[in-house]
This record gives sequence, C-alpha cells and structure tokens, in this order.
Amino acid sequence: MALNSGDSIVAQCTELIEGLIQATLKGKISSKAQVYRQLEDGLPVGSGEIFERCLAERMQAAEQDQSSKGPRTVRALKVVQGEWVNLQKTRQRQQKVSAATAQISSVDGEDQIDILLKLLDPNQPEPPTRDQLQQLAQSLTAENNETLGKGITSGLAAYKNLEGELISWLYEAGGRDIGFGSEQRRGPWQYWARRVDYPIPQKLFDTLAKGESVIALAEEWSCLDESSWVQLAILLHYLKQGLVKWFDQQPYNVRLGKKLSYSTFLIFATIEANLAQGFQSSRPHLGQGSFQLMQQSLRSFAQRDDFPLYGGVFVAFDGGYLQDTLDYFSEPLKQIPGTQDKARLLTLLGYSQRTLGRYDAALMFHQEALEIATAAEDQFCVIASFNHLARVHVLQKNYGEARNFSQRALIMSRQQGDSLGEANALVNYGYSEVFAARAIDTPDLSVYEQAIGYLERGRDLAETLGDSQSQALAYNSIGIAYSIASQPGLAIENLEKALPLTQAAGNVYLQGITCTYLAEAQRELGNRETSLLYGALGMYLLHQIGSSEWRQGAGLLRVISGELGAEKFEQVLQEQRRSIIQWIGVDGFDYLGTLLAAY
Repeated sequence: MALNSGDSIVAQCTELIEGLIQATLKGKISSKAQVYRQLEDGLPVGSGEIFERCLAERMQAAEQDQSSKGPRTVRALKVVQGEWVNLQKTRQRQQKVSAATAQISSVDGEDQIDILLKLLDPNQPEPPTRDQLQQLAQSLTAENNETLGKGITSGLAAYKNLEGELISWLYEAGGRDIGFGSEQRRGPWQYWARRVDYPIPQKLFDTLAKGESVIALAEEWSCLDESSWVQLAILLHYLKQGLVKWFDQQPYNVRLGKKLSYSTFLIFATIEANLAQGFQSSRPHLGQGSFQLMQQSLRSFAQRDDFPLYGGVFVAFDGGYLQDTLDYFSEPLKQIPGTQDKARLLTLLGYSQRTLGRYDAALMFHQEALEIATAAEDQFCVIASFNHLARVHVLQKNYGEARNFSQRALIMSRQQGDSLGEANALVNYGYSEVFAARAIDTPDLSVYEQAIGYLERGRDLAETLGDSQSQALAYNSIGIAYSIASQPGLAIENLEKALPLTQAAGNVYLQGITCTYLAEAQRELGNRETSLLYGALGMYLLHQIGSSEWRQGAGLLRVISGELGAEKFEQVLQEQRRSIIQWIGVDGFDYLGTLLAAY
C-alpha cells in the first residue's frame, strides 16, 4: 500500500481500525490470527507511530462511550492492540534478519564467519532465537550464500536431532559417575555420537568418547568446508546452552547442578580451544572462529552472578582432564584483553593450580587477576585475589605475606559488605597464624588460641551464609590447627565435621586433605586401623585430581606398614575394604597398591 502523505496515512489507519471494529462486532472475525493478517496486509512499513496514535485515540473514545456498544468496542480494540504488538515484534525480527544478511554479505568469504559468530554471541543483550537463525539461513541462501545458509540450517537440524535426548545419557549412566573427563567418565559423547545424523559432529563426539585428541582431529580436517564448520559451531553452541539450562534448573540438588554447569562451560571451551589449535596451521580462519567460540563460552561463564570465586568448579573433572584444561586455557587467556571477565577466569585458574600443587603458577595467575580486577573495579574479585594469594603464601611458608593479604581481604570485605570474602579472610588469617606458630615449633595450645579464634569466627560466618565450601575450609583449618598443636581429639572432632561439608561442596581437594589429617590424628591416638582407612582415602583422592599432596598420605601409610609389618598391614587394609569401596569404588581400592609402589 503506497504512502502519499501524512493525512492519507492517518486516513488509512483510521479506516483499518474502524473496519476491524465493525467486523468484530458483526462476528466476522473468528480468530486473533485473522486480525493479525489484516494488520499485516493493511499497514505499510513505516506507519507504526501514526497507527499507534490513531489506535490510542480510538481506544480513548471507546472507553468514554456510555452506550452498550462501548465495552464491546473496547474489547475489539484490545485484540487489535495485542496483534499490533505481535506484528511489531515480527517486523523487528525481520529487520534484524535483513540487517544481519546485509552485514554478512558486505564482507568477503572468510570474514563472513567472524560476523556470523558476533551475531551468534550469547553475551549480547538480545542474541538471535533459533527461528531468527533459520530465517537468516533462508535469507542468506536467497542471496546465493549457500555455504553459511546450509551450515546454519544443518547445525540447527543436528541440534533438533539431539535436543529431545539432550540429557538421556545421564539416565543411561545409571549410578555411575557422570562427567566429561576420562575413559571412566565418558559423559554424553558416546551417546550423542550414536544419535547424530551428521558425519562431522559424529566424528568429534566419537573422538571425545574415546579420549583421543581433538587437536589431532582438527589437523586431519585440513580440507573441511566452511559449511560443515558452521554446522559444528551452531550445534556446540546449542548443546552447551541446553546442558547449562538443564543443570541450573535442578531443584533436587542445586549445588551439584551449578557445579555441573560450571564444568559444562569449561568443557565446551576446552573443545573449542582444541579446535582452534588444530585448525591454526591449515585453516587459520576456522582456527580464529573456534577461538571466538571459546571466548564466548568463557565470557558467558565469567559473567554469571554465581561465578565460583572461591573454588569447587572441578567436581566433574578427573586429575588428568583438569590439568589438560588448565594447560589449554593458560595460553589462550594471554590473548584476551584485560577485562573483569578475564580477572575472574584467572582467579579460577589460580586456585585450580594451587589444588594441583603448582604454587608458583597459582601466584602468577592470582597476581595478574588482582591487577586486572583492580583496574576494572571488580571489588569482589579483588577480595578473592587477596584471599587466594594468602592461601598460596601459607603453602609456600611465606607467613608474613599470607598475613598481609589476609588482613587486606578482611578490611576490604567489611568495607564492601562481602560476607563470603570476610568469612574466607578470617579463615585465611587464622590459618596463616597457625602455620606461622608451627614454623617456630610451638606445641603450646595457648599460642594457637587467637588464631583458632579467627578460624571459628570465619566458620560461624560461613554457617550463617550457608556456604558449604567456606564451612568446609573453616572446619578443615581448625582441625589442622589442633593437629599441629598436638590436640588430636579436637582435631578429629573438627575434621569429621569438615568431611561431609567437603562432599556437599564437591571439593575433592579438601576431602583429600581432610582425610589425610584425620589419618594423622587417628594414628597419634593409636588408632592405626582407622588411620589406615583415612590415609588410603586421602592418598587416592588427592592423586585423582593430580595434587602432589597425595604423597603425604602415602608416606603415612608407609609408616603404618612399618609399624604393623607388611602382612598385618595387608590384613588391616582388607578389613577396611568395604569402607574404602564406599568412597572410591572397587577400581579405586585396587589402585591403592599401585600408588604405594609409586611412592
């Protein structure tokens, strides 16, 4: 419908509205869809403001109409109003699709993937819906860009193929561990490989299920066409979003659900980082595209309100996979500009490096995170960096530095109202004081009383917050303090309270450390059987996540073996078999001998 002048547009809009009112009152309108179609056919693009004004004036007149016709007219106009809103939304989506098509078409072939990924970025205010992406694919195909059009369409189809069974692999796993890390924890890959109908994602899932190198696979794909790469990118994008959404919505175990969401972000980012590395030489633009996907995954993770600044991410990772993940991200993060997101990711890498016993690397990450968070004015991340730096300095026996960073964290957390940061600062300060006292070889409990007071205040605050991670750290630290002060009874009392909390928090590192100190305290009381149980658990759990501190438990078991004799030691170990298997399974129990031999 042509537009001649402002008056003619007003006349058109008024005529259309009156026609819809009369048709409704006469019973000629049978559905809202009919109203929508008449608006779509009768209103030209660009007439929106005038139509809205005419509609508002007519509504006002109808509301003032005291006749019996007035309320019926108002109801009819409300239907028109609702369908007008729907039509606006449709036209806005169409405009976005048209703009995206023009934007992609304005650049050369290899640069088009870069534009597409920016449009796909889930971190923008209004990322495209799947319907909009399908419309974009059709629009691109109409513009003779079959490469991207086909890739988007097949990627959406591949996801639709898996969407109905997105989490079916969890139920197929039964009671076994779920996760994404090793041969024992195959996660969804094998399941998806059997169900996806496209060869490229099928090959990727099969590679992941077998624990083979994704980098090597990408190197083999030196002739991969851009359409297949786009298909894979779209599929990974929606699989990740679908899993995270499902894990986040689990009411029966909110903490575990969130931790699996964290792991999902990191796992998919690892896959994308591997693809980037594999494509780097033969297909650099696909490598850059894969790198963009990795950045988007990490940014989505870092921007979560519940980003884990104090640990507990790697509940679904085994040791080898955790180390690989850290290695993959350490290098790519150097290429990302210093932002608040980067500071938070560096914090995560720092405390994970500490878990693995890589203290120098942990200090480097936390120091860089502190500098970036300070510049970005992310105060909560600054406080977390102070706390983590304090913890690492204790482990490196730099007790003065540990106290300094703990005090800074404590002061700043109180200024900012960061209760979680304050709880950790109190625990860290007490922890550093305990180890400083041990360094001068003072067994007198009175020397530890002030330090334990800080630990108990941190514990009480963590209990108020309901934060099992910080509670576990507090009870663990108090138990270690009493152990160092030669008070094994009090040590056991607190460490036994720490143990279920470490399980609730999903913190395998703290579980391992708690078991190790429980073993030492039980041995000091002469309970060698119980000491052997906890020593074996601590040794195995810490080894499983790649922490060098597994050797502390192994050394204790060697001492117990020397005290009991080899034959009696083996007898006691077999007597504890059932209790050990409840924690680490039959395979874990059978692996204990290998670990002791390696020690």
